[in-house]
Amino acid sequence: MKMMRVRLLFSAMLATFALSGCSMLDKLVYKIDIPQGNYVEQKEVNQLRIGMSPAQVKYVMGPPMLVDLFTPHTWYYIYHYQVGNGKLTQKKLVITFKDNKLVSMTGDYKPGSQFNMPLDAPAQPSTNS
Repeated sequence: MKMMRVRLLFSAMLATFALSGCSMLDKLVYKIDIPQGNYVEQKEVNQLRIGMSPAQVKYVMGPPMLVDLFTPHTWYYIYHYQVGNGKLTQKKLVITFKDNKLVSMTGDYKPGSQFNMPLDAPAQPSTNS
């Protein structure tokens, strides 16, 4: 009877270690980082200006990640970065055109200081003497 208890206890301990080993191995396995979408930097966003054509925006930003069939005048630049440990970073930039001219941008990036000045606007006089 005592031998039966020892075997039962040993079997229970072995099963516990075997099942907990899966979670231990999970921490030891290398998981790659996964970048997806359009990587956008603030310096690129700073180059955007009201009145730019879609071709000019594409030259500065690259092609958009998503253009909805029902709203082709709205472009989505979406970026996902998942670190191997599961942490996820997401950023998005939504650019809107009207009459083939850039009219607005929203998302996780701030417009540059020159954003509201159209490209064809006269140059501001220099204050340097």
